[in-house]
Amino acid sequence: MDGENKSTVSRRIAILDKLNKNGQVTVSELSTALGVSEVTIRNDLTNLEKKNMLIRARGGAMKIKQNYVGLDHPLSDKQKKHLQEKKEIGKKAIEFIEEGNTIILDSGSTTYEVAKNFSKFEQLTVITNALNVATYLAEIKNINVIIPGGTLRPDSLSLTGILAEKGFRNYFCDKLFLGVDGFDIDHGISTPNIEEAHLNQIMIEVSKEVIVVADSSKFERRGFAFIAPVNKIDTVITDKGISLEKKEKMESLGIKVVIA
Repeated sequence: MDGENKSTVSRRIAILDKLNKNGQVTVSELSTALGVSEVTIRNDLTNLEKKNMLIRARGGAMKIKQNYVGLDHPLSDKQKKHLQEKKEIGKKAIEFIEEGNTIILDSGSTTYEVAKNFSKFEQLTVITNALNVATYLAEIKNINVIIPGGTLRPDSLSLTGILAEKGFRNYFCDKLFLGVDGFDIDHGISTPNIEEAHLNQIMIEVSKEVIVVADSSKFERRGFAFIAPVNKIDTVITDKGISLEKKEKMESLGIKVVIA
């Protein structure tokens, strides 16, 4: 991604964060705060409105709803939220793994809980871009750990970028365990970070089976960066907090829903 596109993404994230904090924003205040022209801000607002992330109003915009995931919070903060649900999801997830499988573990607090249950296997190959997952698995015998290259994102302890993308394209895997920040049945799965989203797309491409591991708080939320539509997902493992309506709607789309 070139510098101009990166600055556009960063600016639009900043706009959404201001909107979430204040409820509404004006073109003039955004222009001053972000150091760009009012024409640029209007273009940003138009683009974000098309993605249903805000409502245009005279001279600015208003917040559309409370379910936008704008910031990528540090992993240490994520690990504290819904921890018991994530532990249960992690235990349930290994029921989908067979001896000798080659699997991808995405970065994130929920996939880390999946990794904590791997000691039962006698032969397993795990490809991960998460340094905390790789470090944990290094202590378990008979787990072959592969780490593609990439640029470290300190907040998430994950590797992303061109090297990571090239690394994952070298493999074809049995299963992908994917953590997400946002899961909207109509919009798809998403995350706040655009580089992470692009890498997730490649993980999906090289995997026979895609298993999303997400606690129920992730549903009906949207991150800034789109990963994939829900028709790319084979199975969702979540907790009992999910509503019957959401569960039945996913099942009607051919997705297997497992409650941990």
